Amino acid sequence: GREKAPAAICRKVINAKINSIKKILVWGDGNQTRSFMYIGDCIEGIIKIFNSNYSKPINLGSSEQVSINNLINIVEKIANVELIKEYQLDKPLGVRGRSSDNTLIRKVLEWEPNTSLEDGLKLTYSWIYKEIDKNKA
Repeated sequence: GREKAPAAICRKVINAKINSIKKILVWGDGNQTRSFMYIGDCIEGIIKIFNSNYSKPINLGSSEQVSINNLINIVEKIANVELIKEYQLDKPLGVRGRSSDNTLIRKVLEWEPNTSLEDGLKLTYSWIYKEIDKNKA
């Protein structure tokens, strides 16, 4: 329950699917936007930065931006379920939008994260599903 949005949404969708619940609780209105990077890309990027001669601040993140509503839609598609979004407007929603400008990392390292959000979510969903299933046993 202390994870970031992609893992939290995967967990919520899995629990809804397993327990035949037809709704998902969403903090805020779901229109806030974020960019998420798959952990494998993060590790690769850190190693590339570490091994480079570049010593100034540099962004390491995904340029693929998504709303929380669309993030839920992607996870629903992966899980093959459709849930009703119940918006909790009294919960913190954070900044309206957050993303990564990868112009500098592309220029300096000739690299940027390449795992798509959907591919990263498929891997994350599968791992969380196995963990929940294992803990139920």
